[in-house]
Amino acid sequence: MSAQDRLTDALYGLGWSTVKKLPEPVAVRLGQTIADLAWKQRGKGVRRLESNYARVVPGASPERLAELSRAGMRSYLRYWMESFRLPAWSKERIRDGFEPKDLHHLTEGMAAGRGVILALPHLANWDLAGAWVTTKLGIPFTTVAERLKPETLYDRFVAYREGLGMEVLPHSGGTAFGTLARRLRDGGLVCLVADRDLSASGVEVGFFGDTARMPAGPALLAQQTGALLLPVTLWYDDSPVMRGRVHPPVEVPESGTRAEKTSVMTQALADAFATGIADHPEDWHMLQRLWLADLDPAKGTS
Repeated sequence: MSAQDRLTDALYGLGWSTVKKLPEPVAVRLGQTIADLAWKQRGKGVRRLESNYARVVPGASPERLAELSRAGMRSYLRYWMESFRLPAWSKERIRDGFEPKDLHHLTEGMAAGRGVILALPHLANWDLAGAWVTTKLGIPFTTVAERLKPETLYDRFVAYREGLGMEVLPHSGGTAFGTLARRLRDGGLVCLVADRDLSASGVEVGFFGDTARMPAGPALLAQQTGALLLPVTLWYDDSPVMRGRVHPPVEVPESGTRAEKTSVMTQALADAFATGIADHPEDWHMLQRLWLADLDPAKGTS
């Protein structure tokens, strides 16, 4: 393991071991302080966040984009402070920490026994939403995690999410799709963060006036298993409670090839994501390149 990897792992370990012990008001202030310092330094991530917001809020002045990026960094650090503290939250705190609208789409889908896929963008705190599902609703689910470097950091994330009641599969290795399909055929729940895919299998979609690439997995799983595909968007307000909405199902088209159906369904997901992001851009934690026009054409990556 390189020195940089050891440092990264140690910092995350410090966060999980120390921040979760802080009183909540102290953790909130610490998160805001770190966010403001990072924002003032205007590093690569902050500049990219601001550039992405410029697409979401066309015509925004430089002053407005600066306000958004500062609020975006505060939202991003709120996510991290909450995530570090979630393992120490009581079940009551988790149950009271999230209030979604239109939950009936999920509960009715689960009651029908057909399996449900929840697809989310990088909005607010998807880990808190997941912990709420396992704690408040008592529904276990399966998700996928990207393999991080160092491997010890990936192991920390897996242990953290499994501690919240999630089954976590590695993104790489080629077995995740089959396992997800089996869970869905058994009437289970699958949750996937699905607003960024730089792989060759990603589906091109129109997104805020330009072309981006999003994963095909949610649409393909719905086609293959008959599971219900539900977009979900999340946001923060001025309270300690996160808000959210379960959007109406994305239907499988009646005609077309598998690729054509996947394209239509993934575009529908992108459209649902865009409504939530447009309403609460500061809660979209996209500190990487997303649109194809912003990617390195030689590498296809950021």
